Amino acid sequence: MHELGTIVYVIDTVEKLAAEQKLSKIGSVTLEVGEVSGIVPEYLADFWLYARKKSALLKETELKIENLAAVTFCQDCKQTYSTLEYAKICPHCGSANTFLVTGNEFNIKEIEAM
Repeated sequence: MHELGTIVYVIDTVEKLAAEQKLSKIGSVTLEVGEVSGIVPEYLADFWLYARKKSALLKETELKIENLAAVTFCQDCKQTYSTLEYAKICPHCGSANTFLVTGNEFNIKEIEAM
């Protein structure tokens, strides 16, 4: 479960940024999580509730999670498709000459200062 380590990293990053910007309260933190990133959003949310209690700055901060769809591109027919539905084989032409375009990301998208 690397989600706990991920949440600790997010909290450290937000706290450092808040200190640099002299922020006293954070309303919310929005994360982008790709469908095939290997991160389980539900675990992130659970660990957030636990870990934020240890931070004076983030005790009441809301965590928002935006899921990013996994999309694959076929180099042969130049079409995109849902990675979760069809995996590596293009449903348009049957080619395996494909690559993941989006869906493996993990980003801190937004920090709402109060």
